[in-house]
Amino acid sequence: MPPAEAAGPVDRGVALVRAARSGDTLALHDLLDHLTPYIARICRPIALDDGPDATQEALVAVFTSLRSLREPEALYGWVRAISVREAVRVAKRAARARPAELPEVPERGDPQLAADIDDVLARLTPAHRAVLVLRDVEGMDEEAAAALLGVKAGTAKSRLHRARQSFRKAWSA
Repeated sequence: MPPAEAAGPVDRGVALVRAARSGDTLALHDLLDHLTPYIARICRPIALDDGPDATQEALVAVFTSLRSLREPEALYGWVRAISVREAVRVAKRAARARPAELPEVPERGDPQLAADIDDVLARLTPAHRAVLVLRDVEGMDEEAAAALLGVKAGTAKSRLHRARQSFRKAWSA
């Protein structure tokens, strides 16, 4: 079955990886196009305004490292790990590592409150945003998130606790 005709998005991604690794440059282009929305969905909440840069960096890393992917079926986990790593790196490079003071968040009922979710996320460190995205957006368990971030499970758990605590404090202010 040609890559473009694979059944679902995961099957299509796996088929595109196989074709790209065999030298099909059009399949490589299609693979990167196929992965871009998934990578952007991971990078944006971690890197915030620099999400497009993080997405681009992750795509470059996927492109240059594609031959190191041992199992094409592990594509999305492998891409997720690269995306988180690049988003955290880009966010740190953009000097977002220092959390802002949270008491500046508007009161409840403020018409801008919905937009302030991004503001609250911006006040968290990239490491806290990363664990929050992996657990609460991607639905990963603590052990998997810790492994992906390259930290101990206890570290991921404490980061998640602090991130949620900071988010709640800002949200309820």
